[in-house]
Amino acid sequence: MDMTNSHTSPSPNSPSLPLIKKGKFYFIFEDANNWVLEDKTKRGLEVKEKTNDPGKNVLSDKGVIYDMDGRGHKVNIRWFYPKNEFSVHEVENNAQIMEKRYREIQEITCPSD
Repeated sequence: MDMTNSHTSPSPNSPSLPLIKKGKFYFIFEDANNWVLEDKTKRGLEVKEKTNDPGKNVLSDKGVIYDMDGRGHKVNIRWFYPKNEFSVHEVENNAQIMEKRYREIQEITCPSD
């Protein structure tokens, strides 16, 4: 995979990329070379690094969230799926898996929402 692709990281402050689809917990944007899947629950986190996500084998932006003990945990904010390797349908499938997992967590932690 070519990790030198230039890309624009979508953010609440620069909604410059076309929105393709959205769910309760995700957005899918399109840039020139990639389908960009953004986790809404991580939106607004500062990007600390750009690395390959081994689970999806795509480039991802990562940030850090801190637990109650002050320990930082690296988390994916968004993933960049090269258009020449992935269809938008494949990205939507990954988004739906994420959506399902967040809904399960929401039902356990916030049953009235």
